[in-house]
Amino acid sequence: MPRPSTPLLSPERIRKVGLEIIDAEGLEALSMRRLAQRLEVRAASLYNHVATKDELLHEIADEVMSAVDVSGFDQDWVTGLRTWARSYRAALVGHPNLVPFIAYGPARRDSALRAADAVHGGLTSAGWPQRYATMIGASTKYLVVGSAMGSFSGGFPDDATVYTNRYPHLSRAHLLHQKAAEIDAASFELALTALIDGLKAQLGDLTGES
Repeated sequence: MPRPSTPLLSPERIRKVGLEIIDAEGLEALSMRRLAQRLEVRAASLYNHVATKDELLHEIADEVMSAVDVSGFDQDWVTGLRTWARSYRAALVGHPNLVPFIAYGPARRDSALRAADAVHGGLTSAGWPQRYATMIGASTKYLVVGSAMGSFSGGFPDDATVYTNRYPHLSRAHLLHQKAAEIDAASFELALTALIDGLKAQLGDLTGES
C-alpha cells in the first residue's frame, strides 16, 4: 500500500482536531483514545507528539491565546486595555467549552504569560502601582471570561407566553434570544467602557491629576 501523500499526524492537526472535539462536545469529551479515533490512528501514535491530555490542552490553549493582541500598550494604557480585552474576548468566544480551562490561569503557557507581562508592564509604565496593575488585569479577565462563558441574552426563552402576566418587567424578554450576539457584544462594550472610565478617575485620584 502506498504511503499517504501527507502525514496522518502533525502537532498542528492534533491540536486542530482536539479543539474540534472540545468545541462540539465539551472538555470532558476529549480523550487520547477519542482523539486517535478521529485521527484514524492508534492512541499510542499520539504519544510521539504529545505526552498527556493535559499537555495537549495547554498546547491548544496556548494556540488560542496567541491571537490575543497586547500591542496597544505601546500607545497608552487605555488603548492597550481596550485592545487586549476585545481581542481576548474574541479569542475565547469562539471556543466557550475551552474557557474553563483557560480561565484557571496562564500556567506555563508562553502566549498567556507574554500577554500578562505586556499588560502588567503597560499599566505600571503608565503610572499604576504594581498592586493596582495586578487587580486591573484580574478585573479585566473576570469581565472577558464571564462574557465568553455563555450568552446572557441567549438564555431567555423566546416564548412570549413564559413572561405574560407573571414577569411584567420582562414583557419583551422573548425578543432577546434572536439578537443575542448583538446584545451580548454591546453589553461587553458597555461594561468595558464603564471599567475604563472608572479606572481613569481612580488613576487621577492616585496621581493627584483628577
